[in-house]
Amino acid sequence: MSGAQLLQLENVTRSVLLPDDSELHILNGIDLTVSEGDHIAIVGRSGTGKSTLLNILGLLDRPTSGTLSWRGKDASRLSARRAALARGRDLGFVFQQFNLLPGRTALENVMAPLMYASGRDFWQRRRLAAESLERVGLGARLDSMPQTLSGGEQQRVAIARALVRRPRVVLADEPTGALDVTTGRAVMELLDAATVESGAALITITHDANVAALAREQFRLEGGRLQPLMQEVAR
Repeated sequence: MSGAQLLQLENVTRSVLLPDDSELHILNGIDLTVSEGDHIAIVGRSGTGKSTLLNILGLLDRPTSGTLSWRGKDASRLSARRAALARGRDLGFVFQQFNLLPGRTALENVMAPLMYASGRDFWQRRRLAAESLERVGLGARLDSMPQTLSGGEQQRVAIARALVRRPRVVLADEPTGALDVTTGRAVMELLDAATVESGAALITITHDANVAALAREQFRLEGGRLQPLMQEVAR
């Protein structure tokens, strides 16, 4: 069951100006509501605007027109500083290529977001990072370097890092693209379970229909518009 509303897009468009002064319309009237506890998958081929939509959902970019609301407030009114604070505190990102810091242990990678925290989260960053790795089954690999971990383990470290600040929304961009099918499914089930436990919303951007099928609400992005594939079902 969904909780409080977190993100809402109303008739959102995104266009860019090309060198010949023509406009490329990437998103054309996107409507989407994201609430606590939602698991949403957005499917689309390369070039359909998935990354553009992810950047808007992640408060990294702003719509050309339409309204993006974050926790009931117009996100266009957020200063760059407040948008950055919201990203660091309330949004977690999981990427296809893991983006782990080389030369840093699993524990140090997960601690990294907490270096910019304040109060308890900063002073207890080592314990919080260790607990986050324990939750994804890597409690025995705290001191392991990324190159000694399998692809699935590296993605688990990335998930632990995304969840360590207890975000309200987790954005997963092709999170299984670098994994084999079996490992990818296990990672997605872990990510879903972890966000369910924390009450966070999970938005998965993917080209893989099998990954999308694990979500409770599915959309296809095509022609710059979102088309629902399946109505949300009760848990």
